Amino acid sequence: MGMTLRLAWRNLWRQPRRTWLTTSAMVFSNVLLIFLISLQFGMYGMMIDNTLSLMTGHLQVQAPGYRESQKMRLVVPDAGALADTLRLQLGTDRVAARASAFALASSEDRTQGVQLLGVEPAFEPRVSTLPGLVREGRYLAGPDAPEVVVGRVLARNLRLDVGDELTILGSGRDGSFAAAILVVVGIYESGVADLDRSIAMTSLGAFQEAFTMEGAGHQVVISAPELAAVPALKARVEALLPPGENLVVHDWDTLQAGLRQMIQADISSAFFMYAVLVVLVAFSVLNTQLMSVLERTREFGIVLALGMRPGRLGRLVLLETALMGLLGAVLGVIAGVLVTGWFSEHGFSYPGLEELAVSFNLPGRMYPRLTTWSVLTGPLVVFAFTVLAALYPALRLRRLEPVEAMRAA
Repeated sequence: MGMTLRLAWRNLWRQPRRTWLTTSAMVFSNVLLIFLISLQFGMYGMMIDNTLSLMTGHLQVQAPGYRESQKMRLVVPDAGALADTLRLQLGTDRVAARASAFALASSEDRTQGVQLLGVEPAFEPRVSTLPGLVREGRYLAGPDAPEVVVGRVLARNLRLDVGDELTILGSGRDGSFAAAILVVVGIYESGVADLDRSIAMTSLGAFQEAFTMEGAGHQVVISAPELAAVPALKARVEALLPPGENLVVHDWDTLQAGLRQMIQADISSAFFMYAVLVVLVAFSVLNTQLMSVLERTREFGIVLALGMRPGRLGRLVLLETALMGLLGAVLGVIAGVLVTGWFSEHGFSYPGLEELAVSFNLPGRMYPRLTTWSVLTGPLVVFAFTVLAALYPALRLRRLEPVEAMRAA
């Protein structure tokens, strides 16, 4: 084996230019795969965070069945007190209580159905980017203020402006008639027309008074510092829930079930592109090794006539390819980690992306996420395909006749 290994290494450098060209193709493809896969998963993380930060949060405490039906009577008792407890025990202010109801919103001459959210103004900005999207006026001032913030489309439909009054009519938790007159203090613009048309926010205290909530709410929203921390945070929250209240904790995967399916569909399409890149590299290796075999046909004929078995020659060609693939993989991983690591630290942005992101209260730079999986998957697949590409030249040697081979030019 030692002799075969030395022969394989020496044979690689008979044509150093060709060897380096083929190895460079492997290195380039490995760097590209490491960067693109890391960027892809970094973008997935950013997409999930951006989607959840708009309204959903990473975790929500709810009454059983509320997620499916959103009935008023399915409440979290003393939601504000529970949110205070979680903030204290978890050591974070990224916890906010909410209440929600469908109601009729009326201006002087128009009426429209809306979803009214009762929020904690001091903590809602920590779990939602919506408060940062107020374009006119301001956000809610106090925990009990009879104020409301509406979307741009809703304001246009109802002909509302900052300072106008909005009448809310609905059904309370106990089935009674709920009514409130709220002053419009802000108009937000999320860029999502459905959201800007249907969501209005008031203070949790004003909501609870109008809808006879008796201190209850419908959600306690919790944001995690990062996506990977969600499972551990969920376990901690479940342990901190008051016994006997029959509450449940939903994570983002349950709250936004379609988000993971969309990511999986995108992964499938992306990996098709990666497969094309790997196949192109494999064909370049096939071309290199086939040329190498054809150039050494006479040499192979001589060693076969001297008694060497065709199988050993085939293994020699495979070993040459494996050494070249290993060299490309090692150099590619080193270069890929350096390049991707720099961008994962400093990030990068497309022209115009930062300005667009700022308008939606979102981060404007993308950061690739280096993981063991993203670093090793691409180079290992490229290495495997390069070795497979050498099977055809190696199998040709098994049908090589010594006399005919020695007569080859």
